[in-house]
Parts: sequence; C-alpha cells; structure tokens
Amino acid sequence: MKLVIPKFHGAKLADIPDDQLTEILPTLKKLVSATGATDYNILQNNGTIAHQQVHHIPKPNETEGLGVNWPTSAGDMDKLKALCEEIKTKM
Repeated sequence: MKLVIPKFHGAKLADIPDDQLTEILPTLKKLVSATGATDYNILQNNGTIAHQQVHHIPKPNETEGLGVNWPTSAGDMDKLKALCEEIKTKM
C-alpha cells in the first residue's frame, strides 16, 4: 500500500485548495509507472462515515492489550534503500 498525501491539511477533499490538488494524480501516475503496478485501486475517503477515524486501544505492556500477530520479517535496509532510489529515479 502506498499513501499519497497533499502537503496542505484539509479535513476533507473539498477543503484542499485546487492548486494543492493539481499534483496528486500526476504523482499517482508516476508512482504506478515507477513501481510497475498493473492492477491497483486509488481510494479517497472523507469523514467519519467513510471510516476516517482513529481508534486508540490502550496497550499498557507487552502482554496486555491488542496485539498484531501476523508473520513479519526484517527487511534488508540496503535493498530497501536501493528500491527507494530506483523508484525515485523513475518518478
């Protein structure tokens, strides 16, 4: 998943000035091309009814509270940096 976020903060799309929106789709297009994505979704949600809210669940220590238990692995930082640079050059 990739996030493309305008620099101007607006609670909803209609709150963002037009001149701040003009770079969004061209940036998405460049990102799609740079990553080689062939099938993808572009989503834009607004407001709490669109589930744009953050729930904070307390986690007082390592054993209590909600945990995320899917398998993870450490990334090779050199490979990730190289991938990041490759994508940047394509954009």
